[in-house]
Amino acid sequence: MDVQLNWWAVLLATASSMVVGMVWYARPVFGNTWMKAAGLDPKKMNSSATMPIMLALVMSFLTAFVLAHMSFLANHFYHGSFFHDAVTTAFWVWLGFAMATLVTHYSFENKPAVLIWLNVGNRFVTIMVMGLIIGWLHP
Repeated sequence: MDVQLNWWAVLLATASSMVVGMVWYARPVFGNTWMKAAGLDPKKMNSSATMPIMLALVMSFLTAFVLAHMSFLANHFYHGSFFHDAVTTAFWVWLGFAMATLVTHYSFENKPAVLIWLNVGNRFVTIMVMGLIIGWLHP
């Protein structure tokens, strides 16, 4: 089977992840709460953010690529609307992989519940927006 990806959708979904993260973790939104719960020093974060941002960009691309691939496969199996299949796939990917992994790891690390749910919420919004973009832009 030849998986057909819309590379523009993958790139836009990658960019959307960065936008969601910038808004989500902005200080007036959840940034101050997140930094406090994670025990981060804002002064140190500003001087050393280049590598984490570059890594986030690469991981966002990987997430968008895999989500587009899985959405195509879901659509090939279900033969429904590609938009619906992409959004549904995004939800199940978030629930079964992102949320389950974050909750498990953070629980074993004794992280504060507020940190767990801030990051789980971010992953939900990020992956769902990616699914919306991938579904909307599929030819």
